[in-house]
Amino acid sequence: MDLDGRWGDQNDGTYVNPILPGDASDWDCIRVGDGYYGITSTFGYSPGMAVLHSTDLVNWRTIGHAVDDLTQIGPEFNWDRMNRYGRGVWAGAIRHHAGRFWLYFNTPDEGFFMTTAEDPAGPWEPVYALWRTEGWNDVCPFWDDEGRPYLVATNFADDYKIHLFAMTDDGRSLIPSSDTVIHQSQGSEASKLYKIDGTYFHLYSEVTPEGRVVMMNRGPGLSGPYETRQLQHVDETLDREPNQGGLIKTPQGAWYWVTHHGSGGHWEGRVLSLLPVTWVDGWPIIGEVGPDGLGTMVWSGLLPASSGPARRPAGLPGLVTSDDFTGLVLKPEWEWHYQPRDEKWSLAERPGVLRLHAFAPLVPDDLTKVGNTLTQRAIRAVASTVTVRLQLAGLTAGQYAGLSHYAATYAGLAVTGTDGTNRLSLNWNGSLTSGPVVAQDQVWLRSSWSLEGLSQFSYSVDGSTFTDIGPTYQLTWGGYRGDRIGIYTYNSHETGYVDVDSFDYTVA
Repeated sequence: MDLDGRWGDQNDGTYVNPILPGDASDWDCIRVGDGYYGITSTFGYSPGMAVLHSTDLVNWRTIGHAVDDLTQIGPEFNWDRMNRYGRGVWAGAIRHHAGRFWLYFNTPDEGFFMTTAEDPAGPWEPVYALWRTEGWNDVCPFWDDEGRPYLVATNFADDYKIHLFAMTDDGRSLIPSSDTVIHQSQGSEASKLYKIDGTYFHLYSEVTPEGRVVMMNRGPGLSGPYETRQLQHVDETLDREPNQGGLIKTPQGAWYWVTHHGSGGHWEGRVLSLLPVTWVDGWPIIGEVGPDGLGTMVWSGLLPASSGPARRPAGLPGLVTSDDFTGLVLKPEWEWHYQPRDEKWSLAERPGVLRLHAFAPLVPDDLTKVGNTLTQRAIRAVASTVTVRLQLAGLTAGQYAGLSHYAATYAGLAVTGTDGTNRLSLNWNGSLTSGPVVAQDQVWLRSSWSLEGLSQFSYSVDGSTFTDIGPTYQLTWGGYRGDRIGIYTYNSHETGYVDVDSFDYTVA
């Protein structure tokens, strides 16, 4: 898979898959007018459910999030509990109806939720709980021609039965008496509902001997009777199972499938690809149509027609960004590790920097339990580098402030205050190693990683000459997520702060 590290818009009228070489799990998307809008699940990160925009289906940029406060879902998402690793905001679906955007999603422990907005960049209404329950995932709303709303979802706790519910007219409550099981097969989930040229389509994925494949039911009504067909072949080794996303029709009439690659275990997470769709005998076949009528993965193609200027600043995919923290709000590419402690961070306390105040982690020296960690995704490219400049005047004894990677495992390079002297410290899965003294009040910390996900930490006292420190660290996958890179600080003594002056992200 993309062994040479190319991705996205090639700036010559073509594109290469993946179009987003970072974690874009549980994707869904729609077209409204000439614009495309996508969402990707965020699990325990805050704000939740990232929203992206594109004018050409290849160049996507993050424009906001739909869930501002994860504690509206439940208390386990807060900084003082941090108890939803690998769970939380799972797959959802975005739709446009009656002049508004509607977004529905599940959490496996808290139930069904929805929100709505006039502008997909926000503000979104506070999340509303349709049903507090457990064991469900992968919801998708649908409005019929008369405007009646329905919702499809998988009860994975009950052998992956797919249910169809009618909803009240406001789309905020399920009608229990309407509950109908419309499908069940091995691992059946990732449902999407469409009505195309008078025919109803139920798209989903299931587990077969070749892997998790995209399937489709079609019929004269939402609940059938259905004909069923597989839409594509997969090979976990070669294509990592493209199996969850959205069908899109461009204004020019071309059809595409925007999908994550569902096979886990890869340090960058579930990347995003764009595949052409060919209608064959009334079925939307995904990818290159083979002799058996099923599709296979396509790794490149012509860039779809654009409805406006694309945005790919400084070679970065739209999931990530550099930042000098001069704005009044954080850029939408940032996500906190769980719901942050609001009084412990600020862009206004000292304009031009991000100030992070230290407080005690839930578990000593565990970088996955630090409640003031601001994160972005780690991108899979030929070479990627993040450099953060820290100003240390507020550092106190016992405080750690630094740059981390984490998923199944974690590692971090920090500056720590000890008896009036600051020095570097490496944290390898909770094991601390002291490094050189930092004599001045600022330092640059860097992580550089390869296509294979091998990261090397380094530091600089002048911002230009960097010295490697520690061994290489293999980025990992965990909790259905790829690696995250984070800026963090903590102190068991609850004192001190660090000013983050800049965060520079480069991708070769």
